[in-house]
Amino acid sequence: MPPAVAVIERAKPDDANQVEAPVTVKAYLMCAFAAFGGILFGYDIGYINGITGMQYFIQEFGNGNVTAGKKSLIVSILSLGTFLGALVAGDLADWFGRRTTVIAGCLVFALGAALQDASSAYGLLIAGRFVAGLGVGFISAIIILYMSEIAPRKVRGAIVGCYQFCITIGIMLASLVTYGTQHLNTSASYRVPIAIQFVWALILGLGLAFLPETPRYFIKQGKIDEAAKSLARLRGQPQDSAFIVVELAEIVANHEYEMQIVPQTGYLSTWLSCFKGGLRNSSSPLRRTILGTSLQMFQQFTGVNFIFYYSTTFFALLNLGVDPFLLSLVTTLVNVFSTPISFWTVEHFGRRPLLIYGALGMAISQFIVAIAGTAAGTNKSVIKVEISFVVIFIFFFASTWGPGAWIVIGEIFSLPIRSRGVALSTASNWLWNFVIAIVTPYMVGENEANLREKVFFIWGSMCFACMVYAYLLVPETKGLTLEQVDRMLEESSPRTSSKWRPGMNDFYSVRKQSENTAANATGHELEDMSANKNTV
Repeated sequence: MPPAVAVIERAKPDDANQVEAPVTVKAYLMCAFAAFGGILFGYDIGYINGITGMQYFIQEFGNGNVTAGKKSLIVSILSLGTFLGALVAGDLADWFGRRTTVIAGCLVFALGAALQDASSAYGLLIAGRFVAGLGVGFISAIIILYMSEIAPRKVRGAIVGCYQFCITIGIMLASLVTYGTQHLNTSASYRVPIAIQFVWALILGLGLAFLPETPRYFIKQGKIDEAAKSLARLRGQPQDSAFIVVELAEIVANHEYEMQIVPQTGYLSTWLSCFKGGLRNSSSPLRRTILGTSLQMFQQFTGVNFIFYYSTTFFALLNLGVDPFLLSLVTTLVNVFSTPISFWTVEHFGRRPLLIYGALGMAISQFIVAIAGTAAGTNKSVIKVEISFVVIFIFFFASTWGPGAWIVIGEIFSLPIRSRGVALSTASNWLWNFVIAIVTPYMVGENEANLREKVFFIWGSMCFACMVYAYLLVPETKGLTLEQVDRMLEESSPRTSSKWRPGMNDFYSVRKQSENTAANATGHELEDMSANKNTV
């Protein structure tokens, strides 16, 4: 690796856009493949929604009647496992690497799928879903981290948005499979959808084995040469390219600066670092952690997983005379074809507008469903209006909050706390996913609260809260490197963040101590310096 002083000399301080190399097709495909992990998450949502409505499944696991308690546990236990898996994944990602942790998650997920497929009793099914949840926790927490750290900034939003797109594809594939097997009068009706999960785990695990580890992980470990090799491969440039030298220098300098602000002296301190600083400081680790965890909480509060977990049974309650599996498939298709819209809008309009106006659109759609259903819920024409606005709600979610929340949590954390910050945010998603999956059957069950369409008053109110939350607290991170996001959070508020622009290689001018250290060190000295840092 060239000396760090050469890194600074070869940079173009009058052009902040020179930090990264042009995006090649190969680099784009390498980054986008990691999003395949979303299929595991999405397929589970779709298949459990389908099989819990199958007569053979109900007969075998519920003696003809799957109670609200049993259904809530079958659906929600995976989320509990995923919550725990996501918390553990943050440590594993720092110890063994982002890529290795995801591959391990694929193995754990496959074990859980095997237990589910072998089950003929309620207890083993629950155990299998919990184990599978641990694997999904590894994958869902770290795949976002992995994609955010390897993606070029110009297309980072679109690439991370691909994760949500793959979730929707997973839901669609599960809906297609369960729609095709629902009439089988054998255990194959639900065992086939379960068994197909092995395919997704195999593809993701084997594929990642051929992709590089993230350069930021190597920087965190003090392995500068490995970071340079990884970055060169990801950007499709020679290792001594000016693009590689400049981008690597920014990552190193920013990491040194952050380590001075948030020193880490042991295992416990690395977790406590996520909660340091004040609430009034928009760049403090505490503020970032609260932003990430609350953002994922609000994504679940939109009520979208009410549709994807329980739409089959909910549509059956409406007595439309139409196959509820078919209606569930329709909402899934809308979800799939709406998500790619965000690939363009998130990079042209930004993260904040998507979250603000998306929440408004969801709130209006859900209030219309609730009002129409409460006023004339038995009228067939009104029910069709309700279903139409459920579909419109799915459109708004899929094109805004679905990908938007994942994109933002991958961008807002500084390198010293990034793995744990993303893990905590993902764990928050699964914690509230678990809560919603537990309580929903009691909210809409015929023998329980039986809210029917009135439940959309709750979801609509929460979507309105999402809009206010996004306006007040979510910063704009469009078009910035992860290191520039750190700088932006220090110098602006969420409501002024969209006007912030990177200066002339800010990290050189404002982080004087890091610059001086880098400018006076050879490449090997810089490597030794980083290696001696007390990082996990």
